[in-house]
Amino acid sequence: MSAADEAGPEGRSLGQLFASATAEMSALVHEEIALAKAEIRQDVKRAGIGGGAISVAGILALFALPVLSFAAAYGINNLGLGLAWSFLIVGVAYLVLAGLLGVYAIAKFKKIKKPERSIASAKETAALVKGVKPHPRPVASGNTADVKV
Repeated sequence: MSAADEAGPEGRSLGQLFASATAEMSALVHEEIALAKAEIRQDVKRAGIGGGAISVAGILALFALPVLSFAAAYGINNLGLGLAWSFLIVGVAYLVLAGLLGVYAIAKFKKIKKPERSIASAKETAALVKGVKPHPRPVASGNTADVKV
């Protein structure tokens, strides 16, 4: 075969077509990576702003809890019950709520199981890897200093 037989439709050789294809593929991969980085950067920024907003909301709710507790106690007091009893009722209500949430959390924790499928897959992979023997590689000619024993 001559060089003219190997030329493509535009008169380029097979080597030139291959070089062009690899360059275009490399550019495409680099552009895809850049796009992925930009998307991830934007998502991280959104997550940071969302996390900050949740933190501020939690702090504001924490500051509002004592105020609302006092309001509830004084509201019960206005119904005719003594002030001490009103605060006791609010405190007990918080303890009951905390107890219910604690029981719910314990029930959820008891349902946690070990990842049996992952463990089985890891054991399977380990068994396969144990049986595999490395392929002998030829020693590079001329330089024996790089060969590890």
